[in-house]
Amino acid sequence: MTKLTGDKMLQEMLKNAVHFGHRPSKWNPKMAPYIYGKYSGVHVFDLHKTAEALEQATQFLSRCVKEGKIVLFVSTKQQAVRIVEEVAKECNMPYITHKWVPGLLTNFESIKKRINYLKSLKEQQKNGDFDKYTKKEALELGKTIEKLEAMLGGVQDIKKLPDALFVVDILREKIAVVEAKKLNIPVVGIVDSNVDPTMVTFPIPGNDDAVNSINFLVRTVGDAIKDSKKVA
Repeated sequence: MTKLTGDKMLQEMLKNAVHFGHRPSKWNPKMAPYIYGKYSGVHVFDLHKTAEALEQATQFLSRCVKEGKIVLFVSTKQQAVRIVEEVAKECNMPYITHKWVPGLLTNFESIKKRINYLKSLKEQQKNGDFDKYTKKEALELGKTIEKLEAMLGGVQDIKKLPDALFVVDILREKIAVVEAKKLNIPVVGIVDSNVDPTMVTFPIPGNDDAVNSINFLVRTVGDAIKDSKKVA
């Protein structure tokens, strides 16, 4: 996708409903600097500020990629799962879309053992080593693979902690954000009108509920990462 700037960027954000927040009764006052006003009973974002924040966030992620760093994509929100997985794979970056595994960052060495166990089981299954087990045992091991694959499949190739996180809905993924903060791992996050933007390093004010908005923002971030890989 061609990089959008100026009026074209604003038009695309409007078209994709990036500007719609939540009802005023749900807002977090810390989002005030990013709010333009109210429309049809909901807060509306100042898209000029969203565009500025998006530019800052993508510039940061671009620098990370050019330095060979790892960006972990995170969203377990149903309407975001498909696009987050798709874009993360296109960027050759790890992702979590099933359920955040507590300790994934703060207890990484233990999680890495589970990842290695998953890889070992998959290798055994591939080589036909499950034949030595009873039918029941092989079935149980198959279920274990499915469970671990759902939890850790998107991060099974990482060898070290990620250098940054990109999160859709920082309220839903609060545990991931808190773990990253403990380890001083920068977080880029889409922040709706109901959250505290200071929870993340690079907040992108925008609608984190509508599919079109999520797709647009995630795709924009993904394109910046892919473009940086081409020149890295």
